[in-house]
Amino acid sequence: MQKAVVLDEQAIRRALTRIAHEIIERNKGIENCVLVGIKTRGIYLARRLAERIEQIEGTAIPVGELDITLYRDDLTMKTSDKEPLVKGTNVPVDITNKKVILVDDVLFTGRTVRAAMDALMDLGRPAQIQLAVLVDRGHRELPIRADFVGKNIPTSSSEIVVVELTEVDKMDQVSIHENK
Repeated sequence: MQKAVVLDEQAIRRALTRIAHEIIERNKGIENCVLVGIKTRGIYLARRLAERIEQIEGTAIPVGELDITLYRDDLTMKTSDKEPLVKGTNVPVDITNKKVILVDDVLFTGRTVRAAMDALMDLGRPAQIQLAVLVDRGHRELPIRADFVGKNIPTSSSEIVVVELTEVDKMDQVSIHENK
């Protein structure tokens, strides 16, 4: 399996800083905004965005975690008793009438984002849902588009985009692998 690195640690840092500025600009500040990371890597990206936004604005932005396992229509990972493996959702504020910025690592078919929107609606009724992704690789199956994109990486359907983050993988890197 061949591998090509498309974002290194510095490029990821720059992309997240740019996305933080874009979130602030689009929302005219961060009042009534909440960052919600989709498990697993989306939560670490949401936390990093929150740090940058706080550095820029001088105000903390609430950060939540969303586990969408039960909302997937293509669920495959199960426990030994055939039940879905749930990791837990923790959104520390009421999202009703808030601008929720969903954060994920890769936007591909759109199914994860659709599941995340379903999960959010079960928590409350946001005024608006925006989407921030580190990588948009195309190949949408649903009419979903990211509001904030770190990098657009056109891929073939045989390629796999791998996002590695220090918090999980001990390094920051985005690479494309040829799936043969």
